[in-house]
Amino acid sequence: MAILTISREIGSGGREIGYAVAELLKYELITKEKIFSDIRESGGKWEEWGKVLDEHRPTIWEKYDWSFMGFGALIQSHILNYALQDKVVIMGRGGNFLLKDIPYALRIRVVAPIDKRVERIMRRESVDNETARWLAEKTDKERAGFISALYGKDWNDPVEYDMVFDAGKSPVEEITNTVKNVIQERDKLKTDAAKKILEMKAAAAKVKAGILTDPSFFVPTLDVYYEGQSLILRGVIHKPGEHKRIEDRARHLAGDVPIKCELHYRM
Repeated sequence: MAILTISREIGSGGREIGYAVAELLKYELITKEKIFSDIRESGGKWEEWGKVLDEHRPTIWEKYDWSFMGFGALIQSHILNYALQDKVVIMGRGGNFLLKDIPYALRIRVVAPIDKRVERIMRRESVDNETARWLAEKTDKERAGFISALYGKDWNDPVEYDMVFDAGKSPVEEITNTVKNVIQERDKLKTDAAKKILEMKAAAAKVKAGILTDPSFFVPTLDVYYEGQSLILRGVIHKPGEHKRIEDRARHLAGDVPIKCELHYRM
């Protein structure tokens, strides 16, 4: 079945739409809690760091820190692994950017006027108007900063989504039904070629996460992407002796997928 990603302003009703669509279509809902459960299995301090870094606008130092790069790579790898399973609703964390070129993924954005959002936050969090407005503005700013640091994209740009819904103009129930119907139509785009693209993206993300979360490596610049039926690993290392170790690790993580390493030594 088709995949759904939901990006939403806090208090817009996007969370409620995600839960409702998942229930109607019998989809698995991929939330922050589920991803953090997966990250916990990675060991080390990744879950602890994640609680600090998740949906947080990183400073210039944090953005290029090993922990932020590794945490971001883990998130992307887990999201793509869930997408491989089909029948999932992926909430936030840039799922729309990761699945941009997957034709059977529906990527939606849910927004609403600030006053409507404040009302919903007040009811949901049992806070006053001033606190709810502060929470809305702060959360939106942090989410936008996190996405910018992780993907280099504008979280608010409507071009990055297949559909944008204003929950101030349309009821949540109406949006839910529309999304459900579009997902069922989009399932027709799930071809073998489309599934292969997703498999390659997931394989590339697995290799990148495996290397960036390994404390024995120091790779300040790393990208892993697919080209045809192969993966390309490109990066900069500061220790010439690391080249073979990283390449061996990458090939192990890639499994049967061919991989070409283009690592450059820079003093």
